Amino acid sequence: MDPDHSTVGRALDLFDTTPAVGAGLPLWLPDGAVVRAELERFALEQALASGCRRVYTPVLAKRELFERSGHWDKFSADMWPEMVVGGESFVLRPANCPHHTQVFAARPHSHRDLPVRLAELGAMFRSELSGVLGGLSRVRQINLDDAHSFCRPDQVVAEVRLALDAIRHCYAVLGIEVGRFRLSVRGPGGRYLGDDEQWRTAEAQLREALDDAGLAYEVAPGEAAFYGPKIDVQVTDRRGREETLSTVQVDSNQPERFGLTYVGADGRKHRPVMVHRGLLSSMERLTAILLESSAGRLPTWLTPVQVRVLPVGEQHAGPGRELAAELTAAGIRAVVDERGSLPSRVREAHERRDAYVAVLGDAEVAAGSVAVSAPGLPSRAVLPRAELRRRLAEEVTDRRRERAVAAGR
Repeated sequence: MDPDHSTVGRALDLFDTTPAVGAGLPLWLPDGAVVRAELERFALEQALASGCRRVYTPVLAKRELFERSGHWDKFSADMWPEMVVGGESFVLRPANCPHHTQVFAARPHSHRDLPVRLAELGAMFRSELSGVLGGLSRVRQINLDDAHSFCRPDQVVAEVRLALDAIRHCYAVLGIEVGRFRLSVRGPGGRYLGDDEQWRTAEAQLREALDDAGLAYEVAPGEAAFYGPKIDVQVTDRRGREETLSTVQVDSNQPERFGLTYVGADGRKHRPVMVHRGLLSSMERLTAILLESSAGRLPTWLTPVQVRVLPVGEQHAGPGRELAAELTAAGIRAVVDERGSLPSRVREAHERRDAYVAVLGDAEVAAGSVAVSAPGLPSRAVLPRAELRRRLAEEVTDRRRERAVAAGR
């Protein structure tokens, strides 16, 4: 199978597009929805572990919100056309951060409250031209794992370090190799918000965080966001193309533009700094990278069908359904396949990239065991049913990258 993620994703029934919906607007099919939901759950766990609180905000807002944030002036050509309703102009958001400024502004804050960390896996919209759209890597709606920390100036470096540590942990779990860390700063001729002192301070804070973490990095003039410098985590796909997956950005401009404040220890109002964090990037881009790097053979915790139960004959169908029910009750995604010959069902399990195949014949039913194999690997084992449940639950809970159950590990 061609390892291009678009070919793999369609062959495995993970996603598709239709003319009726439109290019760049993929439909996540049931198996693809499983993959995305697991990634979203992982992202939320990591956000909560790093002190974030979850929020939900609308996918559209008045145009004036984005005028105030600077997005309209910078990105209006790439945003969807405004919609006039009741004499008011609304637009689909190109970013979550303006909404999160309003969440912070909704309640007063003391210096003791900070940092206030907000996380949302929200939909954002880009009016991409049809000629550049493709699969999941370039789409018109992205669903971004996004977080924003509103903190005191003396907390910025620690917040950036927290984000970098979380990114590196997630990459280790997912098996993603960092190509390089890039410090993206202003370049000549660009249109940027804020004054020189704000930029010098923000760049120094990012450098300090990278140095504290012991990370080598390259400086990239002209690659900064329009409101602040950022750290880009660059990865390389199987064709050698480099792209940004995760980012950490320091922003003093949006807090200023929206008049955000907190009460300091001196009783006066002070301006917070906003640290933007894209931990896992968009679900679309991340899924594309994972599919291509694995040729569709995802780790067990991400695989849509974790166990395909194959009764050898009709007389084994009842015990096969019982096993599938036991696994499902234990939180394992299991299906029973009774169609056709055993070799054809095994072959289909290989083609579908199922994590494990569990075969039940006379010997297994009599012994209360199951013959387990991992398609694509030489792993084989005969296990008691209870032991299979236990090992599978551990592998999924631990989010192991390797198939360990059939190998006895």
